[in-house]
Amino acid sequence: MTQHFGYAIDRRYLPLLLPFGLKRDRDGVTLADDGSFVASLGFVTLTTTRDNITGAHITRDYRWWTAFGARGSMADDGLSLGTNHDAGVCIHFADKVPSRLSRRGHSALTVTVEDLEGLTRALGGEPEETPPGASD
Repeated sequence: MTQHFGYAIDRRYLPLLLPFGLKRDRDGVTLADDGSFVASLGFVTLTTTRDNITGAHITRDYRWWTAFGARGSMADDGLSLGTNHDAGVCIHFADKVPSRLSRRGHSALTVTVEDLEGLTRALGGEPEETPPGASD
């Protein structure tokens, strides 16, 4: 059964998210019956297979200026699709996955979905949280 995990959107960021092309009713993470994984936030979409996912864990307490929109990490090749600064799920890939922001690909993706525990479990991770300050 296909599962969709929508974003937990902080209304204060909404004016900043709209230029990214956010579609509140369609964007988020979709795990399809055919084994595909699709994460989207407006104009940015990342697609891979669930077999390429090596782990998932919850992270919290992001800096507000790094918490919204689609952006690459300044520390590594990760990608964030963020809609709040409270919490998200960090997903790790065996093989880098390309996006509009990097053709070389990303080894990890952070998404700020509403159902953190549900997405983490669906990806085979344990919904234990990373200690505050350990996230990007």
